Amino acid sequence: MKKGIHPDYHQVVFQDSSTGFKFLSSSTKNSEETVEFEGNTYPLIRVEVTSDSHPFYTGKQKFTQADGAVDRFNKKYGFSNN
Repeated sequence: MKKGIHPDYHQVVFQDSSTGFKFLSSSTKNSEETVEFEGNTYPLIRVEVTSDSHPFYTGKQKFTQADGAVDRFNKKYGFSNN
């Protein structure tokens, strides 16, 4: 690996803006804002969505059922699937 061409890779704390959930990870992003986390001080990166607030992970995801062409035809002309 060439020296001097790669960004600084360090530990940062990401915080979900909507829930306040924090987790420690490694990143090349940096921030002037810092936070105490598990006894150490780390840069704080605020994010809008994490696994704590995303509907897929919280189980609040809404599924929409798209009817197929045959279903639309049967519905339009009054045929039933029975």
